[in-house]
Formats: sequence, structure tokens, C-alpha cells
Amino acid sequence: MTTTIDGKQVAATVIEAVKAAAGKLEKEAGVKTGLAVVIVGDDPASHAYVSSKSRMAKECGFTSVQHTLPEETTQEELAALVQKLNADDTIHGILVQLPLPRHLQSEPIIQSILPEKDVDGLHVVNAGKLATGDLEGGLISCTPAGAMVLVRGIRGGDLSGLNAVVIGRSNLFGKPMAALLLNANATVTSAHSRTKDLAAVCRNADILVAAVGRPQMVKADWVKPGATVIDVGINRVPAQERGEGKSRLVGDVAFGECAEVAGAITPVPGGVGPMTIAMLMANTVIAAYRRAGLKPPRF
Repeated sequence: MTTTIDGKQVAATVIEAVKAAAGKLEKEAGVKTGLAVVIVGDDPASHAYVSSKSRMAKECGFTSVQHTLPEETTQEELAALVQKLNADDTIHGILVQLPLPRHLQSEPIIQSILPEKDVDGLHVVNAGKLATGDLEGGLISCTPAGAMVLVRGIRGGDLSGLNAVVIGRSNLFGKPMAALLLNANATVTSAHSRTKDLAAVCRNADILVAAVGRPQMVKADWVKPGATVIDVGINRVPAQERGEGKSRLVGDVAFGECAEVAGAITPVPGGVGPMTIAMLMANTVIAAYRRAGLKPPRF
């Protein structure tokens, strides 16, 4: 029987642990965890994401600050706000919602966030610590961190002797995911659009992670029987059966057919997605503990 991995349930468990950790920090050290979220412009999807992050931060008992800036905000104004948040001792995590409006450069803004407050895990210092195996010193990008929690739930903490294939090599997900799997002693292949005979490479994977942004690209004959399949893709496709102009969300994996072969598989939606916000909250409370000079909890 294939296990459908319930990301919502696992995320809820992480959130409960975050609430407990935040409460303990406030009670024992007098430190209230603080998260600042910055959004520029009026993109509806970005506003929906930011609202859910701010709402979850409040639910976790954090101080939740949201800065909503107009579309015409300049690079200098945005940079000045980040510097102000860097200097604010009540803020332990800073998140700048991407994508930014086209006239703004995101990379200089992300790199200007103090690494110890970079709860998205995108600063080169945090990326470098992960790449060199320092999982205790930095902050790990939220989506790969969440995907790794799901993998561990199925396969355990030590992945020695297992082959892992990550399809996708982005800085945001593919590279940090490969680094996390390698750190857990898996034998890791980073596959991508230029990989020769991609299907054959995937068939060798005990753990197959898809993050390419191509709807239902991974088919059943790509999956090794009994493999753990983690689908990170979120793609909107037409759904004529729901009516004219309607759409639905699908992953990078053809869920129905792959579920018949895999040992465990994440659905879309409801798999990796909920874990991203949960790990953002975990990173924020980890940052708060470190700022207070205390050993942070593990999630």
C-alpha cells in the first residue's frame, strides 16, 4: 500500500513544537520572538502568502510586523527599511516577499538582510554553511527544510545506502535539497533539463524529489517501486471538467499513476506546501533562541 504523505498534519506538528518553544523562550528568558514581513506592490498571490505568514506568526505567539510598501517604492527606500529591521532587536526574522516589482533588484536586498535574521535561508552565508555541512550554524531554506522533514518521517534520519535524485538545481530549492540529502548520508544525483536519459536516472532513486515547474512531468515508469516521491511543483492547469476557464493545481509528478508504484508520495496541494510556512516559523524561533544566546530546539 502506498502512503500518501499528509503535509498538513506534519506541518501542524511542527507548528505545535514552535508554539511551545516560543512560549518557553518568552517565559524563561523574557524574549518574545519577532518576525517582520515586507511586501512591495499589490500582487494578489504575494499578498495571500504574506497574510498567511503573518497570521501563522501571530498564532505561534510571535510579534508579527508587516510592512506593505507601494508599487513605486525605490531600491533605496526598500534597502533603508531592511537596515532599520536589521537594527531592531525585537525582530529576529526578516522576510522580503518575492517576486519584487520589476524595477527593483531582489538579490542586493536579500543579501543585505543579516544572515542571522534571514529566515528564508537565501543569504550566501546561510547557503554556504549548508553547502559545507554546518546545519547548526545557519538557517536553512524553508521549502527544502520542510521536504526533508517529510523524507525523514518516511525514511528516518540516516539515509545511508539510499540513492536520492533531485530534479532541479535552483538556488532556492534544488541545491539546498541536494545538500540536505547528502548531509544525511544519501548518495545524491542532481538532475536537471540537461541530464541525459532523465527517466533512467530517476528509476534508480530510492528518494525522488521533483522541483522543475513542469506539470506532471514525472510518470510512473520514472519511479522505482517502493520509492519515496516528494513533489515540490505547483502548477496551474486548465480544468474543463470544472467549467469554462477553471483551473486546478497539480505537481511535477503525475500523482495518480505514480502513487501506484511509489512506497510514499506527497500530494499537490497538501504535501510540501504547508511545510514551507511551518519551517519559516521554526527558523524564526531558532533565530530568536540564538539571539538570546540559547541552544535552539530542533524541528
